[in-house]
Amino acid sequence: MEFISKRMVYAGSPIREEEDLAKRLAKEGKKVIKLNSGDPPKFLPTPEYILEAYARALKERKTYYADSQGVAELREAVASYYKRHYNVDLDPARIVVTQGVSEAISFVNTALIGRGDRAVLISPYYPSYASYIGLSGGKPMFVPSIEERDWSVDLDALEKTVKKAKRIKYLLVINPNNPTGSVLDRKVLEEIVGIAKDNDLFLVSDEIYDEMVFDGNFTSISQVAKGMPYLLLNGASKTFNVTGIRIGYAALPENDAISNELLNSMVQLARLRISANTPAQYAVAYAMNDVAAYEKAVAQLREEIKSRVLFTAQEVNKSKYLHAVVPRAAFYVFAKLETSLLNVKDDKEFVTKLLEEKQVQITRGSGFGALNHVRLVALADKETMSLAISKIEEFCKEHAR
Repeated sequence: MEFISKRMVYAGSPIREEEDLAKRLAKEGKKVIKLNSGDPPKFLPTPEYILEAYARALKERKTYYADSQGVAELREAVASYYKRHYNVDLDPARIVVTQGVSEAISFVNTALIGRGDRAVLISPYYPSYASYIGLSGGKPMFVPSIEERDWSVDLDALEKTVKKAKRIKYLLVINPNNPTGSVLDRKVLEEIVGIAKDNDLFLVSDEIYDEMVFDGNFTSISQVAKGMPYLLLNGASKTFNVTGIRIGYAALPENDAISNELLNSMVQLARLRISANTPAQYAVAYAMNDVAAYEKAVAQLREEIKSRVLFTAQEVNKSKYLHAVVPRAAFYVFAKLETSLLNVKDDKEFVTKLLEEKQVQITRGSGFGALNHVRLVALADKETMSLAISKIEEFCKEHAR
């Protein structure tokens, strides 16, 4: 009898798969430039107003188990946020607070996916989605985005995929996108919603980077999917620059039978784990309701990140060995490797050898569904990013065909 379940093949993350090697190199006294994890507090200070909100929650002794669905104050603050930003009416009773969006992803797949069920992911995608589908016994189906069109969705491929497949439980949209930094235009979102409606598909939209859009031109799925069942995923990690407090949320805006079933299931799953971090929930609620401080801090954060990301993309695109579509959002530069010019087998070998030889840690694109690409987290200061890219260029020249 096997001791470990076969489903563990789906566990793990490409973002952290080189951690053991990075730790070993650090123990040997080598300085590793870590550009693998999108963790802004390691590079930019968390704003004082959110720290003060957390301290306030602790001083008020908000340290008990909270309502499993989430504290009312936070769910009300989330509803106010969507009304203020997108003119969408969310019922706080239809919001579930989770331990980061990762737990929300787990809840969705545990509730919806069984053996033989499918979900449609648009590539490139955040790796946890495919992992949780597999862990639940399901099978992800992949629809490509078109790199030459700024990573816009291949709508023809999407329509063909959903028409021929059976047992599709949901269609996932990650917008703004991790890893590419692309942002879907409203017209494309409307097309996706139309395809979902025509094929009776449930929509899931991950909008965790909604405030990290550099030109401010962002359309939430909640603005175009009215009247059909869909789920919103968002959270505090990126907007408030507090990844470690692990506060996310899921919202089911429509009061239809399918949405109600999923809401009830997610609440039961939330009760199974008892409660998300109580003081963190109150802290995010306090900070969300401090609208002036929030708007000021998020604008400053966005502008600083934009400067670093665009600088990184510019530097990457000076190389003949890599090329990246200039991102419109998020923290990442997703670069295509010109493998015909390089003596490496694939992106996995590229990132491993780069870490071993130059002590720069980045992530393979194949982990996001895009073979022979790499993801650089562009959060470090420009001096560090410039040094990292020069090391990548040295590595490419040393391994050129």
